Amino acid sequence: MAHVRITEFTDPGCPWAFSAEPFRRRLDWLYGEHLDWRTRMVGLSESPQDYLDKGFNPEKQSSAFAKIARDHGMPIDTSVRPRMAATLPACRAVVAARLRAPDREQALLRRLRVRHFSGELLDVPDTTAGAATDAGIDPGALEAWMIEEEVEVALREDMEASREPLPAARVLDDKLANWSGGRRYTCPSYEIMRLVDGVRIAVPGFQPFAVYDVLLANLVPGIERREPASSVEEVLRGTGTPLATKEVAVVCDISFEEAREALGRVAEECHVGFDGFWSLPEAAALRRAA
Repeated sequence: MAHVRITEFTDPGCPWAFSAEPFRRRLDWLYGEHLDWRTRMVGLSESPQDYLDKGFNPEKQSSAFAKIARDHGMPIDTSVRPRMAATLPACRAVVAARLRAPDREQALLRRLRVRHFSGELLDVPDTTAGAATDAGIDPGALEAWMIEEEVEVALREDMEASREPLPAARVLDDKLANWSGGRRYTCPSYEIMRLVDGVRIAVPGFQPFAVYDVLLANLVPGIERREPASSVEEVLRGTGTPLATKEVAVVCDISFEEAREALGRVAEECHVGFDGFWSLPEAAALRRAA
């Protein structure tokens, strides 16, 4: 039974949200069914021009991706993209899945992230269709859902919520970002609510894992907390999606180097950037046959 709801304000195109995935996976491993995860889409860019107007071009993006990958250990293709890409189509796809196939929402968000950070453009229909197939959603159905008025309304509600941070979040102003109407959550930001009494805590921006762990320990001190995973196979089997070395290392509470060596003995790697995404042989074979 869930005791805590964590609402993540995020965007499929944000490298910081992608870099925080190891922490989210470790929280999920440690607390499991006690956590109820929700997502709200921030909508970082409605068009490629949004980035260019801020002086952010493909060359600067490549440089930023290289630094973030180096600092945080997640696999990112750092080659220069042909152009900047809007993130709103991918956000709309995630919201559509939330409303029409809620059990596939997280899988779609993950596959959009993986494709984007493997070098694909988020606003290209083929990227969305490929991610849908990866996530077990019919691409044609997703395309139809994305143009529904209800989906557009829900997307705009997500974006509005992300632009109204809780008062406590505003205290940590350096973890927020500007928008034309004021300040908004950066990705990833969490609003953590204890379900028994509705107490909410704002955790804006990218934070060390210990911040989330301490907050949960104080909010719900009596709930069971699992031990770190005992093997890399256990982590890969429990997720249902290929994982980066850093994600497995954090869940197992071992070093990047230890995780990579252990993964090399039992799993297959799809290379991306300086690292890649690992699958057990049987799962990799199923994906190749699909």
